[in-house]
Amino acid sequence: MTRRQNNNQWSGGIAAHPAPQKIRVQKSAGKFLVSFFWDQDGLLLMDYLPKGQTINAEYYSSLLVQLKDILKEKHRGRVTKGVLFLHDNNPAHRALATQKNLASLGFQYLDHLPYSPDLAPSDHHLFPRLKKQLKGRHFSSDPEVIAAEETWLDGQYSDFFLSGLQKLEQQAKKCIELRGEYVK
Repeated sequence: MTRRQNNNQWSGGIAAHPAPQKIRVQKSAGKFLVSFFWDQDGLLLMDYLPKGQTINAEYYSSLLVQLKDILKEKHRGRVTKGVLFLHDNNPAHRALATQKNLASLGFQYLDHLPYSPDLAPSDHHLFPRLKKQLKGRHFSSDPEVIAAEETWLDGQYSDFFLSGLQKLEQQAKKCIELRGEYVK
């Protein structure tokens, strides 16, 4: 008996254990980073980070200036006092230069507790729904993904965004009641 026949006999023969099938993996369109800025009425600004770049305080601060301009336009030339600004603890967000820029733009910054994804509206409200919408779809290019993403976001009513902020309020109240313990 040859070695191959011996192996087949030991494993129950070829018919009992067919060779594993090779799965063809489609090349991904790639990854890119999107910064979303939104309020109770809807999306204010979406920025796609150019490939090969990272978000640093300077880049992020330039987005904040764009956001201020968008808010001025939305509020007919004036941004009312008391704009509360919440973002996560990304190093570019926490940088001193970013903090100074927020103050000079007139944004009141809300501290985001470390390890508190339940207090990040985009993480618990926006992204899961967007992922669900895009799940199982195959895209051959970044522009295809962007178009699908923007179509979905444009189709959301303002109550979708408002409900995300209302959930944030509920989660913050729970966090206060539990004295900062993690809330799921």
